[in-house]
Amino acid sequence: QLKLVESGGGLVQSGGSLRLSCLASRVALDYHAMVWFRQAPGKEREGVSCISRSGKTTDYVDSVKGRFTISVDNAKNTVYLQMNSLKPEDTAVYYCAAQITADRTVCKLTNGDYWGQGTQVTVSS
Repeated sequence: QLKLVESGGGLVQSGGSLRLSCLASRVALDYHAMVWFRQAPGKEREGVSCISRSGKTTDYVDSVKGRFTISVDNAKNTVYLQMNSLKPEDTAVYYCAAQITADRTVCKLTNGDYWGQGTQVTVSS
């Protein structure tokens, strides 16, 4: 059974940092690329960052490049999203997703096939 459980959200001031965690079942990390999405009120869901099954390919939406970093700790079955220099426009519910992909070196910001429940990130100005 594939499970994804996010944690680490909260309230932070503009310029601050948060680290989101996604505890994943082993099958998720072994057979899926991992993607972080976010959805702000009244806006469409947006792919923020992804990491390939191999761990060697990452991608970021332009608005977070240079501020966010995705990583995987296979020993802990956890995917992280380190978020620095946070801005009010980063406020959203953040979701961890597993993406089915045949190519171990590929990830995309476009879709997820299995989802966590989400964690709220609020950045105050």
